[in-house]
Amino acid sequence: MQEHSFFLRQRLSRLLAAGALLLAVLALGSCSVAAAQAPPSSSQVALNSLPDAPQPQSVDPPRSPQSEDVAVRNSPRIFLHDEAAIWTSPVRLRTRDLEWLVPLTLVTGAAIATDHRTLLKVVSHNAGFNNANINTSNVLIGGLIATPVVLFAAGQIRQDGHAREAGILGGEAMADGLVVQQVLKLAFWRERPGVDSSRGRFFQSSAGIDSSFPSAHSTLAWSAASAIATEYNSPWVQVAAYSGATAVSLTRVLGQEHFPSDVLVGATAGWLIGHYVVKKHHKIRLK
Repeated sequence: MQEHSFFLRQRLSRLLAAGALLLAVLALGSCSVAAAQAPPSSSQVALNSLPDAPQPQSVDPPRSPQSEDVAVRNSPRIFLHDEAAIWTSPVRLRTRDLEWLVPLTLVTGAAIATDHRTLLKVVSHNAGFNNANINTSNVLIGGLIATPVVLFAAGQIRQDGHAREAGILGGEAMADGLVVQQVLKLAFWRERPGVDSSRGRFFQSSAGIDSSFPSAHSTLAWSAASAIATEYNSPWVQVAAYSGATAVSLTRVLGQEHFPSDVLVGATAGWLIGHYVVKKHHKIRLK
């Protein structure tokens, strides 16, 4: 009995630690997006109303990463700045962010609590069905990854600045998403559904760098979809991008590759990252 009680306390402490880290990660875009949309301060307005003074031509004024042109040569610097902003965003949380953080955390907790039953009792274990869904998810994620590349190439060929910008920012969003999901995988060490009868235990070092939580496919798919859908303010583009990302997440579960909570957290992090990157750095008026 005492051994069972100790096990429960240990598991509860681990889940609380995981929940704290998860809450921090889910907050990664909220404050930064708000900052990107914040109106200029009164001092900035006052300065902007003054006539331009002559500037010395011998020294270029310093430029922050936010003011950098969206170009391939500036991508590494912007990427590093964005990673710093992503991982420090929880310290800028505001009370109103709880309106979506609390429900999302509760839903994620409910998903984790039912993951074992879902994968064991609800999702088919037919090998042919599972493989078909795995192949579908791989094809779909390949298409979403290729989309920013195609947009950038089209922008270069047609001298279309908007397409070029969409391609670059879409690629940057996926790079940010790749780092975030890999850090979380190493932090949570969750077993894959195919291990230990789909128990999905956390903090198992045997899970290694390819642990289950969150889904890499889902994070990358939603990073790309969110960036493209934000860059192109068209219902058709948004439906196509988000439908593709949803299909990637769903087929990862139906393929017995991930638990529902894995794809939920991956999708949330990906959406926040893609939305943040475009809102923060776009220079061309969104269409």
